[in-house]
Amino acid sequence: MNEVKALGTFYFSQMLGKPIYDSKHRQIGRIKDMAVRWDGLYPQVVGIKYAKKVHTLIPIEQVQDCSEKGMQLSGPFAAENCVPLHDEDIYISKWLLDKQIIDLRGSRMVRANDITLSWLTQDDHMRMLLVAVDIGLRGIFRRLGLEFLVKNHAHNLLGVQYIKPLESWTSSLQITREKKQLSELHPADIADLLEEMDYKSRVSFIENLDAQQAIDALTEVDLETQVEIFEQMDAQKASDLLEEMPPDEAADILGELSVEKSEGLLQLMEAEDAAEVRELMQYEDGTAGALMTTEFIAFSAKITAEQAINQLRELAPSAETIYYLFVVDEAEHLQGVLSLRELIIAHPQTMLETIMHTKVETVRDDDTHRRVAEVINKYSLIAVPVVDEDNVILGIVTVDDVLDILIPERGNRETYPWFAMSKMVGRGR
Repeated sequence: MNEVKALGTFYFSQMLGKPIYDSKHRQIGRIKDMAVRWDGLYPQVVGIKYAKKVHTLIPIEQVQDCSEKGMQLSGPFAAENCVPLHDEDIYISKWLLDKQIIDLRGSRMVRANDITLSWLTQDDHMRMLLVAVDIGLRGIFRRLGLEFLVKNHAHNLLGVQYIKPLESWTSSLQITREKKQLSELHPADIADLLEEMDYKSRVSFIENLDAQQAIDALTEVDLETQVEIFEQMDAQKASDLLEEMPPDEAADILGELSVEKSEGLLQLMEAEDAAEVRELMQYEDGTAGALMTTEFIAFSAKITAEQAINQLRELAPSAETIYYLFVVDEAEHLQGVLSLRELIIAHPQTMLETIMHTKVETVRDDDTHRRVAEVINKYSLIAVPVVDEDNVILGIVTVDDVLDILIPERGNRETYPWFAMSKMVGRGR
């Protein structure tokens, strides 16, 4: 095994501006910045920027010693031995220091107040690694030369394996690593991160996520943030995401955009998806029609439980919820409902018409959200079907859709009792 020997650990801010000497004891410049290559667990310093208007770097291999007093080169300095900044290398000061970064461990936005570097040797080769980011108060005071004032405060360091910078400079290898880390975050945590970011960072962050993860996260953020993101996003990318989002969510977003922007995105969407969203956009805000999603599961009464389960395997991925399974005739008239549990425990050859419940609680598409909340609460439902005057099922409203519209109104004395009541939904029978 290759022996690694630690030579020292120091903060980047303490090195900035320090002199650089060559082997002839000549000061050839000062540490203006350091370039790192992020191609492993720990980013490695690959070069030193030694002058403000010089765009080449002193290779790290030429550095013999490094301390808070300055940097010592192993030989005489020669400008022709310097190297340019590689495409996949970044400057610490320019791209990390004072920038917002994502704490993947705590699922939050933090600020890089300082950078921790480790100086070590391995097989007689000198290496300098970026090992942590200081996100605490001490990092700020250290930069001001006043760290002694907060010496009783604990260090707040975040290992580089837990951070994701927001800037889009990363190499393909780094992006792959970050995607794996981000995939482990809950969509609600990603939504929190999006709401903490400035509007310029949100779009590039969303574009680095897998499509499904982006959709799951977008459905968790508030409508105002959704609209800001889609206003800034590339039109083709935005339309692709809208196609995959629940139609009711897409309709809400498009309804808040300008007519020109909304129509442009609808034109880019698949015709069937666009038509579905346009239909939902016709409903007045606050009605069951505006709240409902058209992604629900419906079967014919004339099939067996076994046939229904086989169909469910194909239909379930696109449904909002599969807890309730609705039964309809050829004209989509609502005939009954059964739960997923009832379907699973039924004998495989049992016809759905023999196990469905024919008394189904419904709401009309023009009912208010309060009427919807009342029905959901009274009957302890997870979702309620929405029908028209002919009892044709148009969609379903889920309990979370009702809460989304009630929770923002909890400060209103008239509305709050409805919110408090709705919190009881789901404890039911």
